[in-house]
Amino acid sequence: MVAALEVGACTMQQQIALITLGVADMARAKAFYREGFGWEPAFEMDDVAFFQMNGFVFGIWGRGDLDGDMQRKASGSGSFALAHNVESAQAVDDAIARLVAAGASLLRKADSPPHGGYRGYVADPDGHAWEIAWNPAWTVDNRGYVTLPTSS
Repeated sequence: MVAALEVGACTMQQQIALITLGVADMARAKAFYREGFGWEPAFEMDDVAFFQMNGFVFGIWGRGDLDGDMQRKASGSGSFALAHNVESAQAVDDAIARLVAAGASLLRKADSPPHGGYRGYVADPDGHAWEIAWNPAWTVDNRGYVTLPTSS
């Protein structure tokens, strides 16, 4: 069940519709996401590309255009990582190798964290961090939807 918050006449559902990363070089970024992840844009123009994901849209947009649209300059004030879950520890190693071959920088070699599973980190050509992970406690269906275990 998706949580929702009533705010005046607006219902704020617990969901994300779009995540957009600002990139310095669109051609390089498009090539990286095509070759590294194997993703094809559902919509693209010279300065933007949108990828249909499992329940949301992932976008890449020229950094200057994105900053202008938001009417703010990039602050670099927060740390974050996007994550891509795969089906096994071997798939983590394989995905990291593929991403590095496509232009990613290795941030952290894959290993087993104390909470279980197996993960490593890469940065895309614009420096956005991606965790590539296998978590046996998380169910990922054939559409790519992740289901968290229920807490007691």
